[in-house]
Amino acid sequence: MNTPISRPIASGPALIDPFGRHVTYLRVSVTDRCDFRCVYCMAEDMTFLPKKDLLTLEELERVCEAFISRGVRKIRLTGGEPLVRRNVMSLIEALGRHVKSNALDELTLTTNGSQLARFASALHDHGVRRINVSVDTLNEQKFRTITRWGDLKKVKEGIAVAQKAGLAIKINAVALKGVNDDEIPEMIRWAHGEGMDLTVIETMPLGDIDGDRTEQYLPLSVLRAQLMDQFTLEDIPYKTGGPARYVEVKETGGRLGFITPLTHNFCESCNRVRLTCTGTLFMCLGQEDAADLRAPLRASEGNELINAAIDEAISRKPKGHDFIIDRRHNKPALSRHMSVTGG
Repeated sequence: MNTPISRPIASGPALIDPFGRHVTYLRVSVTDRCDFRCVYCMAEDMTFLPKKDLLTLEELERVCEAFISRGVRKIRLTGGEPLVRRNVMSLIEALGRHVKSNALDELTLTTNGSQLARFASALHDHGVRRINVSVDTLNEQKFRTITRWGDLKKVKEGIAVAQKAGLAIKINAVALKGVNDDEIPEMIRWAHGEGMDLTVIETMPLGDIDGDRTEQYLPLSVLRAQLMDQFTLEDIPYKTGGPARYVEVKETGGRLGFITPLTHNFCESCNRVRLTCTGTLFMCLGQEDAADLRAPLRASEGNELINAAIDEAISRKPKGHDFIIDRRHNKPALSRHMSVTGG
């Protein structure tokens, strides 16, 4: 990718869905590839997309700029693992210029932390100020079991480098019954002791994985009740733009978030759409309906076709998702893996 050129973003009409919600948050999966194989996210033997199907980094930048011109104020880069995509830092540099010009409020990243030691300083240089790091356990052997290929020591080293570079970090942990649910109190103390927020997430029924997903599912209402035996949790209005509902943990002084797509969905205030690395736009994480932005993007050098495709897609954004854990048939609600749409 060539050195990004700073150019003004022309403004167009705001993106408003059929239910009056303003779409101001774009999540972009820059790759479906990852250097981990987390048990709730991927099968161990994954078949990844051929390179020809992927948007180039220049094309990803063009689509992002089209959304910025329509009122998107926050972009989160995801994967797979976004930092394993070759030359991804050039895309981050390009989008970071829109943060510096105030066209974007925030450019953020969700990562497994494996590449943080290498890239943290550059992320900060390019305008990223806050990242999410996925850590589901503090037990090194269990971490290896959950991620299949991950190294907890390397992730912790990356977190330390990122904090030193000036990045605020939120830890994301998927709550897995019988796997890490007994560790959540320890993780709260660790994260808050290191100056980091922690968010726990219900496992989502996406993609065929190895094993029985119903055995992993832990309602966060149950987890919260368990945590209240040890902690004083006070609801607070803190928001990051995402779906988490936050409490303050009185004993630690830190923030704890809950993302509950099954027990207490967050659809009524949804301001998000998700773009995959192939140019497919999902208006809802929990629905199959999607729009192809790659074809209009490649059909014209201008933005008329891409804007028309975006408008048509937003007009179909549903009221909410239909996630369920199918205990009778043990099948995912949707066949695509979480790594395809972006975590």
